[in-house]
Amino acid sequence: MRYIIAAIKPYKLDEVREALTAIGVRGMMVSEIKGFGTQSGHTEIYRGAEYAVNFVPKVKLEIAVVASLADDVVATIAKVAKTDKIGDGKIFVLDLKDALRVRTGETGEDAL
Repeated sequence: MRYIIAAIKPYKLDEVREALTAIGVRGMMVSEIKGFGTQSGHTEIYRGAEYAVNFVPKVKLEIAVVASLADDVVATIAKVAKTDKIGDGKIFVLDLKDALRVRTGETGEDAL
C-alpha cells in the first residue's frame, strides 16, 4: 500500500478529484493549508498599503491506495494539477504499513 500526499493549487481541487475518481480512487482526505517553496511568498497592495504574503494557500490531498494504483494516482495528479506556473505543488509517496477500517475492523488493503 502507498500513502500519497499532494499539495496543489486550491482551484484545481475539483478537477483533480474528478480525475482521481475516474481512475478508481475511492476516497481521500482534503485540508486547506498554507506554505511556501520556490515562490517564497509575494507582496500585495491592499487599500494603498503594501504587505508581504509569506505563505501561499494550497490544498493538501492525502490518499491511501494499493501499490498497483499509486503510479497512476501520481501521474493523474501531476497531469491535472499542472498549470506550468510556479507554485503548482508537490507530491510525496510513502509506504503505508497498515490500515484499519474502524467500522468493520478490516485491515490492510481490505480497509482501503
